[in-house]
Order: sequence, then structure tokens, then C-alpha cells
Amino acid sequence: MPHLHIEKFNEISFPSEHNGVSFNFIATNVNNDKEKLIAVSFEEEDFFLLVKEEENRNLLKTDKLTRPASIHNVHRALSAYANLAELNVLASNVLSGQKNIHLEEVTALKKIEYFANDFPTGREVRIEVGFGSGRHLLHQAANNKDILFIGIEIHRPSIEQVLKQVSIQNLDNLLVLDYDARLFMELVPSNLVGKVYVHFPVPWDKKPHRRVISTSFIEECRRALKVDGQLELRTDSENYYAYSYETFIAFNKTVLHINKNKDIAIVSKYEDRWRKMEKNIYDVTMINEEDSEALYIEGNFEFSKGKSSFEEILKLHKTTNRFEGGFIHFERAFKMDDGIMLRLSMGSYDRPEHLYLIIKENSVSYYPELPLKSKSNLEAHKILDGILNG
Repeated sequence: MPHLHIEKFNEISFPSEHNGVSFNFIATNVNNDKEKLIAVSFEEEDFFLLVKEEENRNLLKTDKLTRPASIHNVHRALSAYANLAELNVLASNVLSGQKNIHLEEVTALKKIEYFANDFPTGREVRIEVGFGSGRHLLHQAANNKDILFIGIEIHRPSIEQVLKQVSIQNLDNLLVLDYDARLFMELVPSNLVGKVYVHFPVPWDKKPHRRVISTSFIEECRRALKVDGQLELRTDSENYYAYSYETFIAFNKTVLHINKNKDIAIVSKYEDRWRKMEKNIYDVTMINEEDSEALYIEGNFEFSKGKSSFEEILKLHKTTNRFEGGFIHFERAFKMDDGIMLRLSMGSYDRPEHLYLIIKENSVSYYPELPLKSKSNLEAHKILDGILNG
């Protein structure tokens, strides 16, 4: 990812603006004053730049938790801050060129709010989780113009690669989202989706809780799939195949098709490589046979008016509150000129939300956006509101 090695960090006055980039405020880690977060706004995206001052080097880069989908926007923000603060840059991989012409007016890249506020339901939807190079996703979209495809990916170069092809091929039936697919499935309307593709997910053999395929993910897919809709897993990992089969077959009622080394119309560059290595490819396809009840989630993310003192709230640092089906963990605390900020993990254990909470004298708000409106997040919010009010 883009970053700058700098001789010394210079703090500007906030708020400031330079070359179209707005720098809104700065927050300093309460337990490590060498770590700071700079709030940035550019092209309707809000995110943090991270400052890490160390003995042998000082680093300015994007904050992993809030970084925008557009790498170009990160480059712009880093360059603008370096120029405005007159930083002495020792080393850099930040580019100064213009955004690729095919990304200038791209409309395919969406934020989670687009789907949360008004999920597109006018036609069949197909979803690909972790599209990588996008070869399969682009092929499907180009050959099924009457179907809306949603590609979910967190690898930024892959996202931009697909967005360029969307522009070049003039595809108006493909949307791209940078988000956790496990959370995304919770807001997909019931009985809408024709297919969910999970092709070659990371096996996570040492961290199985991070796997896409899980009991809860399958449950959400079953609800979102229309009758005869399919969840397709394709993997080169024998361990992942065995784990997934056991997870699927544990359901009281399920229809599965199992294939080994099945030929499909389009394969990824990695699958080409694995086939040359004579590596086995496993397919597990679940067929949905039932209609589901309509999705209905009630609640909001408003906070009560009263709250504990800043001193009491700062004591929450590194504490965890558990409840049935989920948790809230207070990871870090930051001081601001007009308040404090907490970095949180909250929601369900297998698909938690990671975000920031800004607390001022008369307000409490999530940053840079609200949590996804899921049952576990709404329950976590209620508990969080109670904690903040003592």
C-alpha cells in the first residue's frame, strides 16, 4: 500500500485543505503519543492517514481499518499532506500521476450504504465473493446482461483492475463493493439471488474462524437465494473442501452436488497454474429448495443524550463486554482537541465490525460510517450505549 518514510512528522493546523483534500482533525493514541490518526475527506470518501513515529523511521500511510477503495485517493491524500506540512520525504512509493482515465467517471464502485439503504431488486442478482483478478466475474457479467452481478473484494489493486474493465467493456450490470462478504450477506433481501460464487477463498487453515464458509454464512445464503438458487464453492484446498462439506452436511436438510476437477467456461490465472501442477480442484454446490421469510431488521444506531465522563470512558481501553451471540472490544483510545475517540470491534464473533467511535461533549457518533444494520450489531449498539451511560 502507498506510504511515505519521513524524517520528521510535522503537524498542520486543523481543519485545513490542500489540492482538494480536506484534513479535518487529528487524534493521538492515549497510550502511545507516537501514533496519530489524521481524518481526511476526498472525493466523498472519509478515511484516516496513520502516523507512526519510531526510533529509526517515521511512517505516514493509510489506516488499514478505514482506507478507501480507491488507491488513487490514498496517493492524493498522502501527497497533499506531505506538501502542506513540508515533510522531508526519505522514501516513497506514492504516485503523483492522474487517475486512470477508465476510473475517472466510474459508477460501479459502491459503498455499503448504497445496498443498506436501497438494495437493487429489479432483476436477478448474482454475487461473487473475493473475485481476485475478476476474470470469472467479468465473463459472467458480459454474457448475462439481464442479470445484476455484485463483486465483493478487499484487495484494492484487484478492485481497480475490475473497475477499469467495467469501463472498457461498458458493463452496466456489474457493481463492486469493498466490504466483508459475511456481513454483506446479512442485508441481502430474501429470495432474490440466483447464485453466490465463492471461488478459491483463502483457506485460513491456522485461523478457521476467518473462513468465508461457515454455518452462519450458509444460513444467510439459503435465505437470500431464490428457489433453485445455488451457492458454489470452488477450492484447491483439500482441507477447505473437507471442512466445507462437513459444514454443509450438518444442516438438517440440504441438497449438495460434489465435483472434482470439473471443467468450467472460464478459469482464473491461478487455476491455470494449479492445473499445470496437476492439483485437484473441488466443487461443492448447494441447491436451495425453499422460499424464506422476508428480511426484516428493526432498530437504529442512535445514542442516548447522557454519557459517562471522558475519564471513565478512557478506562474502557482493552476491555471486552460479551453478550449472547456477540461482543464489544475496546481496542484503542485516542485524544482529540474537542473529545476522545475509541477504536472498536463489535457484533458477532465470527464476523465482527471494526470501526471508530467519536465522543464529544454533546454528541457520540460512529466514524467513518454507521455499522451494518444487522441483528448482532444492533444488539451490540444497545449494550455499547448502556456502557457509555454508566
